[in-house]
Amino acid sequence: MIFSMTGYAAGARDLGQAILNLELKSVNSRYLDIGFRVSEDLRSLEMPIREQISARMQRGKVECRAYLQSQENGVRNTTPNDAALARLAAMQDIVRQALPQAQPLSVAEILGWPGILSRQELSADQLQTECLALLAQLLEEFLATRAREGEKLAAILRERTARMRELVTRVGPLLPQVLGDYQERLSAKLREAVANLDEDRIRQEVGVFAARVDVAEELARLSTHLDEVERVLKKGGVVGKRLDFLMQELNREANTLASKSVSAEITGIALELKLLIEQMREQVQNLE
Repeated sequence: MIFSMTGYAAGARDLGQAILNLELKSVNSRYLDIGFRVSEDLRSLEMPIREQISARMQRGKVECRAYLQSQENGVRNTTPNDAALARLAAMQDIVRQALPQAQPLSVAEILGWPGILSRQELSADQLQTECLALLAQLLEEFLATRAREGEKLAAILRERTARMRELVTRVGPLLPQVLGDYQERLSAKLREAVANLDEDRIRQEVGVFAARVDVAEELARLSTHLDEVERVLKKGGVVGKRLDFLMQELNREANTLASKSVSAEITGIALELKLLIEQMREQVQNLE
């Protein structure tokens, strides 16, 4: 299976007093780059989330967004948190020592203070368990979106590869006619320029030209690279970097074919090859 680096998944889990929201989205990148946008009460979960994501993918710029959304009608802890109360009392004592005229906090103010009642019944271990469970569920959906997009890109690449193979097979049969036409033109020009030039010299010049414009090696390498593209697509997995390298090699051979061309038809084929390679390169940039 081939994966695109573009993907998205989002989900939520009801924890009673709050709703845990988690969102994953990714775009293409040369390496695996994981960024976080999480609320402070979930900051400690960045490392386990990173480890779980890293175990399932190797490339892409991934953004993970996580936050807790309080529920007004959710289950709340009716017993104040002792540690939070102690911290609040200590802060109040410090303030009243510095400002004796300050009024003490009311019961309502104390109960409404952040951390006194909210989310006390959900421990850090429970929160991590719930978050990682939700993440595991989302990763399946997330990778499925990347796989669907990857299969579409692979289909495009196979189509372009088949078209390039057609073009490559058209070049070989054109070469004898190209050399024949050149020999006729060269013979006529040389006879006009040098009346006593013998046929051996003409054949030598044609031989030099034939060696210079011989593209058999380029055609063989193009076919070999196309075979490798098809093999990599069939094998699947993490293929982006390998295919990107093959696009560079294909482009190199297409450039050489164009530079050696002495035929408008072969030049046209070389230019179409370059266009197809560029189209494929754009798609390859999105593959993991």
